[in-house]
Amino acid sequence: MQLIEVTDGQGKVIAPDWLQAAEATHRQLRPQLPADYAAKMQRVFAQGGRMVLAVEDDAVLGIAVWRVFENTHQGMQVYVDDLVTDDRHRSQGVGHALIEWLSARSRMLSATALTLDSGTQRIHAHRFYLRERFDITSFHFNKKLD
Repeated sequence: MQLIEVTDGQGKVIAPDWLQAAEATHRQLRPQLPADYAAKMQRVFAQGGRMVLAVEDDAVLGIAVWRVFENTHQGMQVYVDDLVTDDRHRSQGVGHALIEWLSARSRMLSATALTLDSGTQRIHAHRFYLRERFDITSFHFNKKLD
């Protein structure tokens, strides 16, 4: 397995073919993504998002979309927007490899934490995050605006 960065540190897409290849796997987590996937991701990258892929033999096994930000609670942190392993490659170390890469990148960026949110219905994902030594530290509240 190889980890490939799709974006550089400024959010520029440096591997457009890999971005296109990531779409099907990304939609396994986010089926609501718009038809123009590349344009949507360009907007995400322009707002600080970055993407790394786990690949093998020209196949995307998993993806992580992440960003760096600072807040008053934890200081500098890396936040994972999306972490998904292709259904056909679950429980084969793909998610672990992405978490290890994200942890190393977080340390390199002097972040104090690697954080993410996970939908309350995603019980199997929660078990994975707990095995990866994440702690449940808060509730995330969301108010839809009309």
